[in-house]
Amino acid sequence: MSVKTALRVIEIIETYAREKRALPLSELARLLDVPVSSCLALIRTLTGLGYLYETGRRQGYYPTGRLLAMAQRIAHADPVLDRVYPSLVELRDATRETVVFAKLSQDARVVYLDVLDSPHTIRYAPVAGEFKSIHANSLGKALISLLDGPARMAMLAGVEMTRYNERTLTTPAQVEEDIGLSRQRGWFMNNGESIADVGAIAWPLTLSGEHYAISVGGPIYRIEPRQAEYASILRSACAGLERQA
Repeated sequence: MSVKTALRVIEIIETYAREKRALPLSELARLLDVPVSSCLALIRTLTGLGYLYETGRRQGYYPTGRLLAMAQRIAHADPVLDRVYPSLVELRDATRETVVFAKLSQDARVVYLDVLDSPHTIRYAPVAGEFKSIHANSLGKALISLLDGPARMAMLAGVEMTRYNERTLTTPAQVEEDIGLSRQRGWFMNNGESIADVGAIAWPLTLSGEHYAISVGGPIYRIEPRQAEYASILRSACAGLERQA
């Protein structure tokens, strides 16, 4: 029950992030697909703790600034992001493209730890906390490149290689070949393999014995012509961070 309740609270937060408006109890319950009575209990608890407030009688509920304040305190105390954030900002400013910092999750997926958005109106816009498949993601390829050959092949054999489009690599042998080519050219690439018009390059790094990777991503028409240039900047940023570790 505690796990289910925790999941519902996260779903409430994500629902507000998606809807971006005050929600009456009945509508929130419908969006969550839960009984009104169960939703009411959660709303009363969150309201009592200061995380939600009633915008007006029968007008619905909306998160207060407390949620943002708690999130900012947590983010500012992150021991890893605190170290890498200045370099991520420099990389984003140098390329003017979206920068993502990530690592592998326990179930062999890429988890985005932080995202710095490009200033361009047309941009790649992922969200921190997203999970991505390792086989169709520049960060995934960079991260598994740090594993030894048998461990990497075992991991690839154990994941579902979804075909997102005709460019997606769908066998361990294809991914292994791509990793070899990526090492030679100096960057790991996703050239529309998961999202048709989005390209990204990535490079791995090791901090305090843990493996991470950083990517620079955006529309293919902007990324593809400048891959070598961005890769040079990216590798320098990763090397600098490793020297500081």
